[in-house]
Amino acid sequence: MSGPKVLRISVTDRCDLRCVYCMPESGVTLVPMDDMLTYEEIALVARGAMAAGVRRFRLTGGEPLARRGVAELVRLLAGLGPDDLALTTNGLHLAEHAAGLRAAGLRRVTVSLDTLRPERFAAITRRAGLDRILAGIEAARAAGLAPVKVNTVVIRGVNDDEIPDFVRFAARQGLELRFIELMPTSGLTAECKELGAWRPDLFVKGEEVRARIEAAFGPLERLPGEAGVAAMARLGDGTRLGFITPVSEPFCRGCERLRLGPDGRLRICLFDRGGLDLRQALRRDKAGQAEIAAAFRAAFGAKATWERGAIESLSNDMFRIGG
Repeated sequence: MSGPKVLRISVTDRCDLRCVYCMPESGVTLVPMDDMLTYEEIALVARGAMAAGVRRFRLTGGEPLARRGVAELVRLLAGLGPDDLALTTNGLHLAEHAAGLRAAGLRRVTVSLDTLRPERFAAITRRAGLDRILAGIEAARAAGLAPVKVNTVVIRGVNDDEIPDFVRFAARQGLELRFIELMPTSGLTAECKELGAWRPDLFVKGEEVRARIEAAFGPLERLPGEAGVAAMARLGDGTRLGFITPVSEPFCRGCERLRLGPDGRLRICLFDRGGLDLRQALRRDKAGQAEIAAAFRAAFGAKATWERGAIESLSNDMFRIGG
């Protein structure tokens, strides 16, 4: 896998869901608001990133729409002229924000959704709101945020029986659907008592998901040559499906993605537990675009030789870094 340089920007670690594979019911210790980058600081980092070759931005969280005024950040980033500007959301507030985000310059949106059943949604997220998410998807389509994508984390015994339902849903709604393998960093640690520690019996390989889909719907046509982490395929009716397989089929080689946390820490990988403190560089050292660009070039250089190690032994807080 290789592609254009991408910066994923986590604008907040706040989230109004408590998904069992991500966050404990009681919540977590959050980054103090004063320690979060301001929108103006994020825009300055983005300018430095573009000077280092980044052409695509994705806003993540936590839940990015949980941070007030995120459309203003979209406007600032869109004004820089990137090749792509997207947002990943849980969809709870998408219906009320879709039109404003599109007007501010957002191009497309991805909605995280792990079940189509209201009772199961409440069990997985510990909250209500499936109807709001479905309304948000419709609002995004109406606003011209295209294509609308849906990400589904597949967990054996939790939602893997809905794989055919999701395929039918994507076909009916004209969505692009991506199935994602469960990862240790998804929160399967002692904190998440509902699922416990990382257990192989919860894990469904992307290959198995593909096989189940083909058994139910017929052959999948592979779509080679598309940039991104998802291996794309198409059913006979034209429905586009993606398979993101970081555990069974790692795509690290050639990856050109960096991640900016809400606290301003720049990481070269989801599993990078260190990172570079750009907040300190901005506030204490008064770094400008040139210094930030140099930091990004160094980060991309370090990423070229990055070795994540065995994924089963890794853990990190995805809600702080952006999935």
